[in-house]
Amino acid sequence: MNGALARLIESTGVVNLSLPQAAMIAVSFVLFYLGIKKRFEPLLLVPIAFGMFLANLPLAGLMDPQEGARAGGLLWYFYQGNALGIWPPIVFAGIGAMIDFGPLIADPKSLFLGAAAQLGIFITFIGAILLGFTPQQSGAIGIIGGASGPTAIWLASRLSMELLGPIAVAAYSYMALVAIIQPPIMMALTTEKERQVKMEQLRPVSQTEKIIFPIAATLVVSLIVPQAATLVGMLMLGNLLKEALVVERLKDTVSNALMNAVMLFLGLAVGASATADKFLKFDTLQIIALGLAAFAAGTAAGVLLAKLLNLLSGGKVNPLIGAAGVSAIPMSARVVQKLAQRSRPGNFILMHAMGPNVAGAVGAAVAAGVLLALLQ
Repeated sequence: MNGALARLIESTGVVNLSLPQAAMIAVSFVLFYLGIKKRFEPLLLVPIAFGMFLANLPLAGLMDPQEGARAGGLLWYFYQGNALGIWPPIVFAGIGAMIDFGPLIADPKSLFLGAAAQLGIFITFIGAILLGFTPQQSGAIGIIGGASGPTAIWLASRLSMELLGPIAVAAYSYMALVAIIQPPIMMALTTEKERQVKMEQLRPVSQTEKIIFPIAATLVVSLIVPQAATLVGMLMLGNLLKEALVVERLKDTVSNALMNAVMLFLGLAVGASATADKFLKFDTLQIIALGLAAFAAGTAAGVLLAKLLNLLSGGKVNPLIGAAGVSAIPMSARVVQKLAQRSRPGNFILMHAMGPNVAGAVGAAVAAGVLLALLQ
């Protein structure tokens, strides 16, 4: 009887909880707090936090891989959607069905701001190589600077599977913390006068232009960077469903039910990839630091180019919109709008910020395609 009781006690999670697992569970509690109490992008942080929490419970086996006839853990199957690059393109389709490329079409110079914000990707790529990461690992780490979680997962699954967990967690965490990371950089690089600039209303964009754009963009990008066709193609498919106005059921499904379900699976899988044995390493700390540097560099590059455009236009461009060139849609654009209104109440530049923001989504996908072509 005593032996059976001893075995029962030894089989409990209480006895088998290790210090690293306890540390990761504590990290998940911090993410819960940020997502629920502070409301920092809860749709991202809450599933990620719960996936991390579940995966680090001792003996639960939720991330155990399938071995022969033995079934794997539930979260391991969700994780395959990330590992095989399935969830990210579907998320891109959902994003495309929700965003409006009108501001970008109305103001094509937004493309340059979206492109400038990708500079952080390549600066961090070089920094990662200098720290001893392989070129493939460096490319996967650098893409964090694009502030696009699906893009980071998609590229890491092709270049550096062993780093997929920390890269995915870093990418989505920084996306959720845009409101904390970007404002100090924007404030440091702009003057009060620049932040108060009011911009002219954008020209109306016809429905025909909106229908042609996703088809033309897919064709151009795919011919120049074929490796980016998966992400850009799905992004533009979602947008075409929105703008065609004849497939409302498909558009609603992609942007709501399908998007929500996939984001739940993806978020759980991202969090579940942060198990103690894989996450608590020095390399992970380096990746998190490099990811932050990439995000900061991308924000700074966008703002600095917008300052140049402001100078060339005779003071007609608010430099804050350059910060929205990172691909955190629509978080970055909202941060830009909030800061502009703080400097000048009633200053509405959200639509101007959305141009670089959606351009950044395309830019991050193109940058991922370029890195894949060079490094795969």
